[in-house]
Amino acid sequence: MGVPAFFRWLSRKYSTIVVHCTEERSKECNGVRIPVDTSKPNPNEVEFDNLYLDMNGIIHPCTHPEDKAAPKNEDEMMVAIFEYMDRLFNIVRPRRVLYMAIDGVAPRAKMNQQRSRRFRASKEGVELVEEKSRIREEILGKGGYLPPVEIKERFDSNCITPGTEFMDNLAKCLRYYVADRLSNDPGWRNITVILSDASVPGEGEHKIMDYIRRQRAQPHHDPNTHHCLCGADADLIMLGLATHEPNFTIIREEFKPNQPRPCAMCGQKGHEIKDCQGVAREKQGEHDEFADTMPASEQEFIFIRLCVLREYLERELTMASLPFPFDFERTVDDWVFMCFFVGNDFLPHLPSLEIREGAIDRLVGIYKDVVHKTGGYITENGFVKLESVELIMQAIGVAEDNIFKKRKEDDNICMKICRQLVETDLLPDGLGIIICKDVCFVQAGSSDGQDGRGVKRKADSDSEPEPEDNVRLWEDGWKQRYYKTKFDVDATDDDFRKKVVKSYGCASWKWYFPFHYAPFASDFKDIKGMFTDFELGTKPFKPLEQLMGVFPAASGNFLPPTWRSLMSNPESSIIDFYPDDFAIDLNGKKYAWQGVALLPFVDERRLRAALAEVYPNLSPEENKRNSLGSDMLFVGKSHPCCDFIQELYRGESHEGTEMPAELCHGIQGTLNLDEDPILPDRMPEKVLKPGDWERGNRGRGNWRPQLGFNSNRQQVHLDQSAFRALGYVHTTSN
Repeated sequence: MGVPAFFRWLSRKYSTIVVHCTEERSKECNGVRIPVDTSKPNPNEVEFDNLYLDMNGIIHPCTHPEDKAAPKNEDEMMVAIFEYMDRLFNIVRPRRVLYMAIDGVAPRAKMNQQRSRRFRASKEGVELVEEKSRIREEILGKGGYLPPVEIKERFDSNCITPGTEFMDNLAKCLRYYVADRLSNDPGWRNITVILSDASVPGEGEHKIMDYIRRQRAQPHHDPNTHHCLCGADADLIMLGLATHEPNFTIIREEFKPNQPRPCAMCGQKGHEIKDCQGVAREKQGEHDEFADTMPASEQEFIFIRLCVLREYLERELTMASLPFPFDFERTVDDWVFMCFFVGNDFLPHLPSLEIREGAIDRLVGIYKDVVHKTGGYITENGFVKLESVELIMQAIGVAEDNIFKKRKEDDNICMKICRQLVETDLLPDGLGIIICKDVCFVQAGSSDGQDGRGVKRKADSDSEPEPEDNVRLWEDGWKQRYYKTKFDVDATDDDFRKKVVKSYGCASWKWYFPFHYAPFASDFKDIKGMFTDFELGTKPFKPLEQLMGVFPAASGNFLPPTWRSLMSNPESSIIDFYPDDFAIDLNGKKYAWQGVALLPFVDERRLRAALAEVYPNLSPEENKRNSLGSDMLFVGKSHPCCDFIQELYRGESHEGTEMPAELCHGIQGTLNLDEDPILPDRMPEKVLKPGDWERGNRGRGNWRPQLGFNSNRQQVHLDQSAFRALGYVHTTSN
């Protein structure tokens, strides 16, 4: 989940929660690179116990970076991922646990958001290719120079989805990486490593939170455990707060606005593709090297200290004259719950709530009044008191008309100022991000909570006119126009509005919000009895099924042939799920990435019926990729738990064995043994065969070396060979 603009707002309001990371660099001596000794004390003067990596936030920038040349192939991508993880490990230096979580199959609500992103990515990729072709012709036609087009297959970032060969290869490479570091890096020697790859259902951050909550509930849990979570999604802050762990830190890259990016056409910085004039004549011969070696400033990291944020929130949320004792932990839960009304990946945010307009401060003020009025908090043990929610929504609803009018007034003022700046040429580069029609810093980020980078763009006569806003929320009659335009129903249809409100939330793998637009806060009336008859589905999609639910037809090459034909064959029973083009409704915003992709929702019943006919065509390898897995636990030979695990493998059957907490930093859980383990003391198989001894004693004769240790051996996977060579123990855990 991501909450747009949340981190920017939070870091400005509570500035001391952010501190810069101290990063020790490796040194060079006599031409030899000396790695950092991560077993030494942390230079940040804090010792972390557990490091959690939300891996998708690492995988994406390492495979298709925006500020430097992209890796040439998959091998380079894997190396970039390893190097990034090494940097994080060097900064944090966990002493107990390293938990790596890759996004697995997501709930249906999240799948809809993934579907929107992947369809957009595919559409934008096609549009970029067309734009580059057009601009190339224009530049060459004017006598400009561009390097020859390199025949290179475009990396489709949609492959970073559970069930693809890429994700399967990534999991194998990560096992190799862990095995190598456990054997060779002194800082890794005694830590417990857990890998939750893409075969394990759930989003990465949710798998991490589930692990923390489970360990927190164990009798051996150390309440002084210091957690560090790496991830750029702003909602990780709220998830960290929701654990109620007193020592919790987020590490993320520092956001630096208005950083120049290389032009997608010529590779140079300082302009956008639409303004590209080609490469200067004197650089013609050196362009290829120039594009590959462009200096990219290495991003620095920052810590977000949730312990400090908790101090701020305690002051912010403390209420005087309560008829009951003040409970700060309860108010934290309430605050996190309210923040999700301003945006998340499962629901469209309410039209009247925008963080940049002070929505969270408004919610806090209303919340305090509601707590006094009702004599209690709005959440309890994960459940929500709907009477209190209704009071909050109605209070916002009363102000909706003024909110919309104020928004329009602010936009008009912004446009007026920017016109004046353009006319007088007084717009400084460091002004910041301005959202208006004539001059703007276009935010290239998306709604995943990661702040975008600004690119200054002035208005020109060739720019497309902005679509007319037919809803006009700032004028009387806005509710009627909204429901007619967005839902094609009359605003007086109370039953329909109740249906929209009733669909707005449920904790289930199967549930999703079946509309593209949210209701208004004022529509939340008589909701106490609404949310009682949801189907609490517990079974997630399988990986290949999710691919069919989130991929456009252009990414069908990641699917088996008979499956992908369902996405492109005109006779397919589900061809309507995969439109070649689709509309994007700006919905009052300025830029396409902010708009609503009007894609058809996937009907699960129809999808499963269509897949039932092609399931028999899956190969054994495809069936394996389509199965659900479990977390893998890794320990080195010096780890206290290593001997215990080896004894399990020597026994007859020990499925479902409880992990001894005293041997594993207090970690508890159930161990299931891996089907093909590689143990440190396993003896190598016999190589000599009958007759080899006799042949060896007949004289030297003609001899030449064979390839490999054993010409008759079967090929093994990368992860297996790494474990065998490095004397390494691994097992699976639940």
